[in-house]
Order: sequence, then C-alpha cells, then structure tokens
Amino acid sequence: MSEIQNSDDLATVQRCEQSYNKLRDELSKVIVGQGDVIEQVLVAIFARGHALLEGVPGLAKTLLVSSLAQALHLSFKRIQFTPDLMPSDVSGTDIIQENLQTREREYRFLPGPLFANMILADEINRTPPKTQAAMLEAMQERQVSAGGKVHKLPNPFFVLATQNPLEQEGTYPLPEAQLDRFLLHIRVDYPSAADEWEVARRVTSGEMGTIEPVMTAADIVEFQKLVTRVPVSDQVLGYAWALVRGSRPNSKEAREFVNKWVNWGAGPRGVITLVTCAKARAVLYGRYHATTADVQAIARGALRHRIAPNYAAQAADINSDRLIEMLLEEIPADRKYSKPAAVAV
Repeated sequence: MSEIQNSDDLATVQRCEQSYNKLRDELSKVIVGQGDVIEQVLVAIFARGHALLEGVPGLAKTLLVSSLAQALHLSFKRIQFTPDLMPSDVSGTDIIQENLQTREREYRFLPGPLFANMILADEINRTPPKTQAAMLEAMQERQVSAGGKVHKLPNPFFVLATQNPLEQEGTYPLPEAQLDRFLLHIRVDYPSAADEWEVARRVTSGEMGTIEPVMTAADIVEFQKLVTRVPVSDQVLGYAWALVRGSRPNSKEAREFVNKWVNWGAGPRGVITLVTCAKARAVLYGRYHATTADVQAIARGALRHRIAPNYAAQAADINSDRLIEMLLEEIPADRKYSKPAAVAV
C-alpha cells in the first residue's frame, strides 16, 4: 500500500477538510439540514463523477445545486428537461455565419448549456431517450461531437441531475446504461421536524443569507487529483469487492437472499465507485487513507442504482436500499481480505 508522504499532499488534505467545513457553513445560510446529501454530492464531485438526486418536489434539490455552484465559484447552467427538448438544445449546434473579412459563409459551433463547470439537469427523466442520450458522451468523455468536430468541455465538469419519483406520467425512465454513468444515486428525504420548522421560519421572514465563494475551479481540480493519490489497503479494496461480488445472483459469492430477490447485481464499476468515493470521503474529513467505514457510508448511494430487485422482491416490498442493508449485515468488514488467486486458462 502506498502512502501520502509528500508534505504538499498533507497540506492539501488539511486544506480540503477546512474548505469542506467552510462550505457547509456557507450552505447552511440557505440550506437547512441535508448534511448527508451535501456530503455525498461533494464526494461525487471530488471523485470526478456525476450524481443523481431523487426526491419529491419541494425538498430544495434545485436550490441546493445552485447554492453549491455559488459556494464553489463555478460556471453554472440549469437545463429544464421537457418532452420537447432536442439534443442540440443541450449540447449546442452548428450555425451558418458570414465571415466579415472574406464574405464567405462558414459553419460556427454555438455551444449549448452543457459548456459549464456545473450542470443542473432538472427532471432529467422528463425528456425523451434521444435527448437523454445526448448527455452520455458529455458525462463519460467530457466532450461534445458536432459537425465532425470534437469540442472539449471545461474542467472540472460534472452533472447533478434531479428526478421526481412520484409522477410517472409523461416521463421516460433512465435506461440502466445511463443510470450507470452517475457515480452516486442520492435520495433526498423529508427534513426533520426541527429543520422543517426552521425552513418555514427563514423563508417566511426573509432571513435567507448570502453565500460567499469558498473554493475555485482550480481548487476542485487539485482535490480531484489528490483523491487519486489517496492509498487504499487490500482490506478496504477487498471489502468493496466482496460487497459487489455478493450482489450478483447465481454467483459463488451470492447469499441466499440475493439469489431469491435480485434480478442483477452491480458490475465492476460498482467496485470502482465504492473505492473512489471512499477515498474522496476520507479527504473531506482530513484523513490520508480510506477505511471500511467510508465504504459503508457511501454504499447505498453507490449501489442503489446498480442492484435491481426482481418481481418477488417488489411483491415483498423489498427495494434496493433494503438489499444493500442486508449485504452490509451479511458481509463482515473485519474479515481478512486479500487478492484472489488468478484462474489458470
């Protein structure tokens, strides 16, 4: 296992923790509670990934993302997905423009709203698959292809999408391939009684604060690079590996309840997500290495869109969150894990 020993890296870890604490303080001027949601969104950003926020209307999902953009001092664009939205409305299009010097007509690319550091894809499941697919290349390759040319997106670039789990009329559920592009699937729940009281008091009395920038784009890129250098022991890697392997029905590692209630389990990207997000979470809390506790803290957001309950599970009112809880109960974090032996061909 490698170690972070560079003094610059150690200082960057401490600075990351301080920035995270300042960021939470700034967001608290506008957002009441939602500490777990804020943590998971920041984990996704520092792990250089995208996040899908799901919750009923009125839980401040859009306000959280726009407030975060202010605190991170990033360029920000909001795309309201509707059934009539076209792919070019998202990524941009080529237009014909006359060259003032040569008087010849030529194509010029007009960038769409995707060309920003932070994208809020609001109600992403309300637009047809053709437009949803326009997001795939941007999210995976961080570029847009138009008119035979490739246009690079700014760095950092991440998509924070929202969807409403209640209204299904007029929606187009995201296919598994696109769901898998999201590093984390974050559930936004109702606030606690005290938080809801405070929300009502602040909004009705006009006591909403002003958010000051805490980080810059350069800071985020630096923290993202730092996350890749955070060491991970075989124990932590093995625990993440065991959780993902155990989620696959009809495999050697599958538990009985997995064979009974799971249609399909997480793929290799699930292991990568658990490990990368565990490293990002460690950095947020000023630690120089990831632990199994970090894996457990991020497991639900990392796996809930990668484990599909079958019809029997749905009939028994067992969702992916409950299956993940059962996996965490069944697979011990303190068992000794080591690299499995290669299979001879």
